[in-house]
Amino acid sequence: MMMRQRFEQQLATLLRSRPVGTTADLSDCIVAYWNGHQIIYAFLCDNQSCQVDEEFDLDDYVWDEWRPVLEEWPVAPTFTLREEVKRWLADAPPFEAGR
Repeated sequence: MMMRQRFEQQLATLLRSRPVGTTADLSDCIVAYWNGHQIIYAFLCDNQSCQVDEEFDLDDYVWDEWRPVLEEWPVAPTFTLREEVKRWLADAPPFEAGR
């Protein structure tokens, strides 16, 4: 059984090595991306557009609910370069240390 912290460490390493705007396609409705500082988890729209919709926190409750799917993902990881995520990150203000 994989612990959440180990999963997030592996995911962060994989995402940091990908181009900006790349999502880890964790399931058919959940993705994650690296915003330059941390992993951001988000749901995809349920209208078949595959657009990133609502962000969420991967807390203990969500981890427990999605654990089987998330533990399987590193076995055969899939990624998608998403232009909307790339645009969001390009428009984001720069990170300031200490804030």
